[in-house]
Amino acid sequence: MLFAAGMGLGGPLGAQVQESARPLRVQTNLVTILASVTDGNGRPVPDLTQGAFALAEEGVPQKIEYFEAQTSRPVDIVLMVDASLSAFKDRKFEEEAGGHFIQRVVRSGDTLSVFEFSETVTELAGFSDDVPKLEAAVRRIAPGAGTSIYDAVVLGARALERRPAGRRRAIVLVTDAGETTSSSQFEDARRAAIASGALLYSIVIRPVKSESGRNTAGEHALITITDSVGGALFILDEMNQLEEMFGRIDRELRTQYLLGYYPRPEPPPGSDRHVHLDVQGNYTVRYRKEYFTPAARE
Repeated sequence: MLFAAGMGLGGPLGAQVQESARPLRVQTNLVTILASVTDGNGRPVPDLTQGAFALAEEGVPQKIEYFEAQTSRPVDIVLMVDASLSAFKDRKFEEEAGGHFIQRVVRSGDTLSVFEFSETVTELAGFSDDVPKLEAAVRRIAPGAGTSIYDAVVLGARALERRPAGRRRAIVLVTDAGETTSSSQFEDARRAAIASGALLYSIVIRPVKSESGRNTAGEHALITITDSVGGALFILDEMNQLEEMFGRIDRELRTQYLLGYYPRPEPPPGSDRHVHLDVQGNYTVRYRKEYFTPAARE
């Protein structure tokens, strides 16, 4: 028997079964790519057609077999809030902005979970569409001593991996990006994010503007991870910008393009694959640039 294992959006989008005398083995199925397209002012670009996009894997052009503009597929979101922000920022505004984000982003079929992270990572509310319950979780965030960004990304990605297949996934991280206390390493976080199929949206709130006066390790790591998995990183110098950035993330999640292709030639099992996506026009396109093929089964 021969079967196909899907990749992208957390699992298979349909399996193909064929009887054969050969041993069981895994073949590649549809790989899905979520793309966000923005203009020169950072506004989402709607109404593009399939012909505006060109895909390649490992430098080999691929045929786009599936295309969905402004996809309405449900989304599972992990909202991760850096508890160390409470020591020097406006805690009340942080809570209100987080609550407003939850109100606007959680729509029919969507779910969201709330985590806080400092020297540890704690889930305050599991995946739910219960907006009052999620808002209450944000209000329970307590000040912490350290900042474990890598651990937060790893645990958020693993939580999303356990969500049902066929749904979109996103991590929204609010932090000062001063990585200090993670037990995980940078590469652990990067690989976990890639494996989960989640987009990463980071809102970095800088306590000071000068790089010489702050810890930038986490910020540079988030930029690198975002380049691999898609999403965006926003820099805020004032807390009053936070709600605006939450709004941009919400708009982007509602105007994404979903593309799918069957990789040719078939990639080897257990490999790290690199994708390149072009779009016609003077636009910026952000998308997942890497995925891992399933390991071979005996």
